[in-house]
Amino acid sequence: MSADVPAAGLVICRPQAERIIETTNTTTLAERRLLRLGRLAEYGAAILCGLLLPLSFPKAGITWLVPFALLPLWWAWSNRTPAAAARVGYIAGLVYFSVMFSWFGETAGALVGPFAFTLVLVPAAVEALAFAACGALSAYANLRVRPELRPLAYAAAFTLCEWARSNGLLGIPFAQLGVSQADGLLAPLGAYVGAYGITFVLCALSGYFYLLVVDRRAWRTTACALASIAVATFAAWWWWPARTVAPPTIPVAAIQGNVKQGLKWSPASVRLAIDRYIDATRAAGAAHPRLVVWPETVIAEELSNDPVLRAKFSYLARSIGAPIVVGSIDALDRNTYFNSLFIFTPDGKMNVYHKHQLVPFAEFLPAASILGKVPGAQFISRFTPGPYVRTESAGGLIFGPLICWESAFADLAYAEVREGAQFLVVATDDGWFGETSGPFQHAQIAQMRAIETGRWVVRAAATGISEIIAPNGRPTIRAPLDVQMTILGKVGLPQPTLFSVIGPNTIALGLALLLLGLLVAPRELQRG
Repeated sequence: MSADVPAAGLVICRPQAERIIETTNTTTLAERRLLRLGRLAEYGAAILCGLLLPLSFPKAGITWLVPFALLPLWWAWSNRTPAAAARVGYIAGLVYFSVMFSWFGETAGALVGPFAFTLVLVPAAVEALAFAACGALSAYANLRVRPELRPLAYAAAFTLCEWARSNGLLGIPFAQLGVSQADGLLAPLGAYVGAYGITFVLCALSGYFYLLVVDRRAWRTTACALASIAVATFAAWWWWPARTVAPPTIPVAAIQGNVKQGLKWSPASVRLAIDRYIDATRAAGAAHPRLVVWPETVIAEELSNDPVLRAKFSYLARSIGAPIVVGSIDALDRNTYFNSLFIFTPDGKMNVYHKHQLVPFAEFLPAASILGKVPGAQFISRFTPGPYVRTESAGGLIFGPLICWESAFADLAYAEVREGAQFLVVATDDGWFGETSGPFQHAQIAQMRAIETGRWVVRAAATGISEIIAPNGRPTIRAPLDVQMTILGKVGLPQPTLFSVIGPNTIALGLALLLLGLLVAPRELQRG
């Protein structure tokens, strides 16, 4: 796998050799052109990787493609300097995230006119830094790590960079490679090591494929790696508690009113939404649900300032004998707004959950004093984040509420579970993204949260996809996009998972220690 060439006691790697050739007087024009073509080929490989990886996600859903889509990237990084590998990685990341985030501006793009491209390009440009960092780490691993262990270094580096870009106030946790496997053969691993662990396995698998491509003598090493992954996956499946889930017993309902995003915020549509959701909830009451979930901001006004409407919803909860989760806006004063879920209970009480993880540049503007002068900034909401976690009770079970974007953060779902949530409720409004791949990606993330936590998930989306997901990640019932529909199903007790005990940050710490150990091990051991 290494292209290092020993000469006179020195080691000259490919980048150094290229510089020597370019500066030698005897270098022919053909040789220089060949070097330039090699660099272009590397950039082409990066672009190819960036175009192939999105095919593993919805709507294409070719889950098995990930390890093969990464092969051009490993080749482009091989025997490059860290700086050169970072440049190649950045190109791959820019292409990949531009495709994966193409739905960001589906509706919001009309608000910023000629600047609509920035809604996709700017996030992609930022997230591509993770690929650049991974390229630099992988290039360094090529110099420090024995060939048979390099795939592990690649995989750890890639997963750590994915974890880093997916967390924090400005984190964007979409397009995680592990999430693409929620419907695939590797899904059982999610119950043990989560989506990040699956990303590591995919990258390691790809790395060993690459090792075999460049060195046919490495077939034993590759065979051992593939066998290990196969055995681990089978063991995870065999001992997966969610593989044989007891029949659920608690009836629940999710209302998908299908009020389009373009109409939602008009006063007439607010009245339409109120009537439509009340009628659907009354009809669902005949099935005696123990919980009814409405989507995010389905009541597009300040519900906290409308006592008449709150009283109407409270009466509705009493009449059907079940709590009702209503997405709306909570306003404490003229400057403090929350994206909220109002929980109306049959005993006349009302609890409120405020969204904690807000969408940057959509629900809040970072550095507003500076960026507030940028064209289009006036269209960005100014919501305030709420408490970190909040659990509620329904049907004898405690549920953890998550609003839209929050469901994409593994640490938030993990925190809800650690606080005692026995199932999860996701209220979302994916109507912003029309019929693009966005709603499908978001729904797939909810499947991974179910697998990781071993919890049932009730997902209510304004225009779809609404569903009830079992702890094995499989939807038991699902409403398609752009239909008005009530989901009636059941949830049950949670299933134990290792991930719900250790959480995503423990996985990241373990991978960091692995990568550090590989990179700093004594040089004589690395040379083998």
